[in-house]
Amino acid sequence: MAMAFPIGQYYPGDSPIHRIDPRAKLLITLAMIVVVFMADTLAGYAALYAFTFGIIALSRIRVKTIIRALKPVFIILAMTFILNIFVSPGGEVLFQWQFLTITQNGLNAAVFMALRLTLLVVSTQLLTLTTSPIALTDGLERLMKPAAKIGFPAHELAMMMSIALRMIPTLLEETDKIKKAQMARGADFESGNLLRRAKAFIPLLVPLFVSAIRRAEELALAMEARCYRGGEHRTRMKILRFSSLDGWAALCVAALCVVVVIL
Repeated sequence: MAMAFPIGQYYPGDSPIHRIDPRAKLLITLAMIVVVFMADTLAGYAALYAFTFGIIALSRIRVKTIIRALKPVFIILAMTFILNIFVSPGGEVLFQWQFLTITQNGLNAAVFMALRLTLLVVSTQLLTLTTSPIALTDGLERLMKPAAKIGFPAHELAMMMSIALRMIPTLLEETDKIKKAQMARGADFESGNLLRRAKAFIPLLVPLFVSAIRRAEELALAMEARCYRGGEHRTRMKILRFSSLDGWAALCVAALCVVVVIL
């Protein structure tokens, strides 16, 4: 059940991807996001997907786990594809029926947008699957540390982002439990049209919000009991240090950027 909802979860391991410094992984993920929006040809996306599958293989994470991360955003992917294929004008008309028209430009825009969103989800998912929440928090804080000199709350912001990310799988798991409990009591979430099924999920919101507030209060009490006072004078058990592995990873991403620009 722990990996039923892989979004935001950490998959322990000792792969080369796991050993990369969290600061390097954050910067590499940011570079991947930028280069994904730079790509505008099928050859460029082929290079990006080959690189992404190479990272998945090196991380030793099952492809099924990555695919499960796409399920919650499948509706968004489908809606984006449909909107782009019918709304984007221009180019040769491929299909026309009454007011619906599919053009070559619309088809290209829909395909590229679906490929782009899939890459974005998988890239960020690989970051959370191979980086523990504590390491992710430390990496974010260290990257934002220069801004702390001018009063920017680097530690607090990094902590909030890490907690929010960690709460995603917890809330998804809680939603699944509440849904199964209500189905056992006769609730129907599958039959009827889309509007009726959407209304059936409304009774899930109240117990879900109550559970989220309770968990947030328990976390706050636990942090207070451990005398949490923010990042000031805080020591760390593991000191972050860049290694040659981080350098090789940066070189690979730089090479990918060059290849995508050329293609």
